[in-house]
Amino acid sequence: MKLPKVAAVLGLSLVMGLSLASEADARRGGSFGSRGARTYSAPPPTRTAPTQTAPVQRTMTPQQPGQPGAANAARPQTANPMNAPKRGGFLGSPLMKGLMIGGLVGMLLGHGFGAGLAGAMGGILQIALLALVGMLVFKFFANRRRPATAAAAGPMSAANTSFRSPFDVQQPASGGYAPSVAPSAGEDFAVLTTDREIFERLLREIQEAFGREDYGAIREHSTPEIMSYLAEELSQNATRGVRNQVSDVQMLEGDVAEAWREGDLEYATAALRYSSRDWMVDRQSGAVVEGDPNALTETTELWTFVRGQGQPWKLSAIQEA
Repeated sequence: MKLPKVAAVLGLSLVMGLSLASEADARRGGSFGSRGARTYSAPPPTRTAPTQTAPVQRTMTPQQPGQPGAANAARPQTANPMNAPKRGGFLGSPLMKGLMIGGLVGMLLGHGFGAGLAGAMGGILQIALLALVGMLVFKFFANRRRPATAAAAGPMSAANTSFRSPFDVQQPASGGYAPSVAPSAGEDFAVLTTDREIFERLLREIQEAFGREDYGAIREHSTPEIMSYLAEELSQNATRGVRNQVSDVQMLEGDVAEAWREGDLEYATAALRYSSRDWMVDRQSGAVVEGDPNALTETTELWTFVRGQGQPWKLSAIQEA
């Protein structure tokens, strides 16, 4: 029996939608981690990532006064005038308020709503009055419990060409996009050749550790915050019964968007374009369930690294470019 055309189209759309949703859920992505005082600032564009990148979306770094957007986050929220309750009208008139108060007093004294309101109309008004009183009492106690101010806003056929040169901080062209950075966001500095070689090595080692589900290697090369996000994703994959395989990570191009100091810490955000083989397999059978292990894919991301005095660089944030 043939399905009606409309039903067939709807069925096909549903299947395609489920397929796309599955693909989107399976792949890594997003923007998470911390960039210190510049967490809520967008890094400037570079030759590797020429388009504006949004600030970090998932972070454990609290927004402080003086940072971009902090004023809006700290300002108490006010009601939208378009959604404010309308004043006046019959229910807002002094006459109606007097009738309601009088009726309530009458009921409390045992005389009913009585005087002037009787029968079915009186019963309806009594029920409405009780509902109104309950609502007002609930609203009163809810407002007492509400804080006085609003709360502040709380991974992964081309040759390895390494980083572009120079690999110093990229300055925006005259008249171009300039990131909004708080005055306390630190002093800029130039990144050395040895540093960029470390960034390239960390890109490869962290990606491949993720594919092996090597929690120890990920923890060694990343901050506890990044470790928590990647561990969460690995756990979700395990729950779904799949494993994300990553191999042949090759750096294609890269440059530093910005590098700065904050006290004893140094931060560097690098735009990285790399190729890799990235696919999903069933944990039991090993069958490929998504992607192609024989195909190389290209990805461009911004990775932020941080180090303390005498400490190695560690990954502290990933942003999609």
